[in-house]
Amino acid sequence: MKKVYSIKEVADYFQLPISTIRYYDKKGLLPFVSKNDAGYRVFSESDFGFIKTICCLKNTGMPIKDIKIYIGLCMKGTSTIQQRKNMLLQHKENVLKKQQMLTENLQEINTKIQRYADKDSINIIENQIKFVRSEKKSLKLNDPFE
Repeated sequence: MKKVYSIKEVADYFQLPISTIRYYDKKGLLPFVSKNDAGYRVFSESDFGFIKTICCLKNTGMPIKDIKIYIGLCMKGTSTIQQRKNMLLQHKENVLKKQQMLTENLQEINTKIQRYADKDSINIIENQIKFVRSEKKSLKLNDPFE
């Protein structure tokens, strides 16, 4: 006989608060989850795959409403494979754009860290301040350092 899991066991496994799993259920993301005679959610091993996918999509920025659509398509079976594929291709494109933006932002952060770690950081920063002050003065703008 295969094991069923409580909401606490699922929450622990996925390192999520129980309230998050309840929220996902309330939002219609868990139509595959059964309830026992007492009305408590019980999870089977096959539910873990769906929950893993939900967590992946959520962690990569897919809105809950879109995850609900995706899961709904899954529940309709093989006739929705192309729709699901299209959704995931679009989501992948969005994730790659975010990844590129994060890479660029990380590069800027690393530049700042290197500047502050430079043995001549005080002179570098003082020269930047002088430049900003000169620029602002020439444009008749307020000095931001006062």
